[in-house]
Order: sequence, then structure tokens, then C-alpha cells
Amino acid sequence: MIKPIKLTNKNLLSSSDLSKEEFISILELAEKFKNKQISLEFKNKVLGLIFDKSSTRTRVSFQVAMSRLGGTTVDLNPTT
Repeated sequence: MIKPIKLTNKNLLSSSDLSKEEFISILELAEKFKNKQISLEFKNKVLGLIFDKSSTRTRVSFQVAMSRLGGTTVDLNPTT
């Protein structure tokens, strides 16, 4: 097991932006979530969603994920 790596303030546009150690750390973290060894709860948290272009699938995916974690979402339209 590799020591968890902090990815704070790191831009991730492609998997090639990650080192091998960072990539493995993310996969290990995902495995822990999947096996319910750790969990996140976003009760009383609100996620603001801002999309420059209409993206129903992405917006709904974020809304469902946040709902499953106990939080809510607000759609923010940058043109209004």
C-alpha cells in the first residue's frame, strides 16, 4: 500500500497529469470507498453547478452523486 498523496491545488485535465504514485493512490482510495471502509457525508452542504454549455448528463450526474452523499445542488447560470 502506497502512502496517500495530497492532490490539493492540482489541476487534473488528463490521467497523464498524474504520477504513477498519484494514480495508484487514487485507485486505492476508490477501492476503500467501494468496500465501504471510508465514506463521505455532505449533509447540510450545497454544491453550486456552473456550466458554460448545456450538459444535461453531466449536470444530472453531479446532482445524483451529491444527493446520494446527503447534500444538495444549485444550478447557477453564468449568463444571468
